[in-house]
Amino acid sequence: MSLLGSESSESDARTDRHADQGRREEAPPKTHSTSFKLARALFGGVLAFMAADNFRNLDQMVGYAESQGAPKPETTVPFVSGSLLFGGLGIAAWKLPRLAAGAVVTFFASITPVMHDFWSIDDEEQKQQQQIHFLKNAALLGAALAFLRVGQDD
Repeated sequence: MSLLGSESSESDARTDRHADQGRREEAPPKTHSTSFKLARALFGGVLAFMAADNFRNLDQMVGYAESQGAPKPETTVPFVSGSLLFGGLGIAAWKLPRLAAGAVVTFFASITPVMHDFWSIDDEEQKQQQQIHFLKNAALLGAALAFLRVGQDD
C-alpha cells in the first residue's frame, strides 16, 4: 500500500513541476519591447489623428452622421470623437491601457454598423466604398481588442 502511495506522490510531483514550467514559459506580453512601442505609436497615433480630424471638420462630420441616421449627431459625434482621441493617445502613451483600448473598442463597435451600413446601399460604387470602410473599421476593432487584452495583463 505504501508503494502505491509513493508512486502517486511522485507522479503528482512530476505533474506539479511540469505545470510550473508551463506557467514560467507563459510570460506576460512584453509591452516595453521596441516593436510593441512602435505598434502602440502607429495605432494610437493614427486613431488620435482621425479624432483630431473629426474635430477639425466637426460640422461636416455631424452632417454626415445625420445623413447616415446616427442618433443625436450634434452630441454623439463630439463624444465619440473624444473617446477615440482619448483611446488613441492612451494606447500610444500606454497610460490607462485597458480604459484607452476599451474606448477604442466602444468607438468602432458602435459607429461601424451605423456609419458604414454597406448592406443597405443600392448604388454599387457607394456600396463598395462603404464596405471598404466597414472592413477597415473591423480590422481596427480587432487590433483594439488585442490591445485591450494586452492591457489587462500589464
